[in-house]
Amino acid sequence: MKILLTGGAGYIGSIVGEQLVERGDEVIVFDNLFQGHKAAVHPQARFVQADLKDRHALHKLFSETKIEAIMHFASYTLVGESVEKPLKYIGDNVTNGINLLQEAVSHGINKFILSSTANLFERPLKIPIGEDEQIIPGSPYGESKYILERILGWLDRTAGMRYACLRYFNAAGASQRFGEDHDPETHLIPIVLKTALGKLPEIRIFGDDYPTPDGTCVRDYIHVLDLAQAHILALDALDRGSRTYNLGNGQGFSVREVIESARRITGRPIPEIVEGRRPGDPAILIASSERIRAELGWEPKFPRLEDIIQSAWDWHQRHPNGYQD
Repeated sequence: MKILLTGGAGYIGSIVGEQLVERGDEVIVFDNLFQGHKAAVHPQARFVQADLKDRHALHKLFSETKIEAIMHFASYTLVGESVEKPLKYIGDNVTNGINLLQEAVSHGINKFILSSTANLFERPLKIPIGEDEQIIPGSPYGESKYILERILGWLDRTAGMRYACLRYFNAAGASQRFGEDHDPETHLIPIVLKTALGKLPEIRIFGDDYPTPDGTCVRDYIHVLDLAQAHILALDALDRGSRTYNLGNGQGFSVREVIESARRITGRPIPEIVEGRRPGDPAILIASSERIRAELGWEPKFPRLEDIIQSAWDWHQRHPNGYQD
């Protein structure tokens, strides 16, 4: 299958692209390299450096290439920044998504995977969080993803667009070839490992007085290779109709558990300091992935926190300066 990956030079997109290439698909990566890296594009994938704002570049690609399916990863993704710059996120994320969808519909492409987010659930009523949980986006970033989910729902009804909305919780880990390299880095596990490498002076813990076993926030971490497999299963199921899935391990790990596990794996001290809570941080966020397990037979191969951190540590040791190496 010929598959377009927008944002395919980013963390999750690069590893999904790698898995698609390895199973024999033809992958086209469309990325402006704002957060992505050319070195994160699989050598057997075709790379197009362009922006989704550029309707001419999009139209040229769709006119010259018979694309069969789209996986849409490209997005501004910083939750904190989205609160400071809501129009950038709701504006650009939605407008760029519409640009992409307009080309898809006009060229008869009816398979679409949306990289969505667990940030749709600011105040869940039930943990683990299922797909039927009330949607209250936790930020303008989350709102932008929810708007795209709703647009896809209408395109299913009006244009025959078959879609899957995949709501990630905390993607982590690495493949042998590709890993996580953001600037700025906001995710806990790579920050902890950068501290172990001496790239950061200490890890900051935002609050240790939550109603959790050790007082720190509990989050659901999913190995990025398991996430990639979920994308492939969802893509292959689109002939049977559109679908929405929450994706996580179904178990939670606290900030302190992550740090202690990283200390054991790296053999390094990893200094820490405790600061006040960040506004809006829920105590516990854990996904229920029962629907995708039941419908598609998805089963995480790397559910153990130690395996997730070990894979990330192996990659960071080989790439201490990220893709600059």
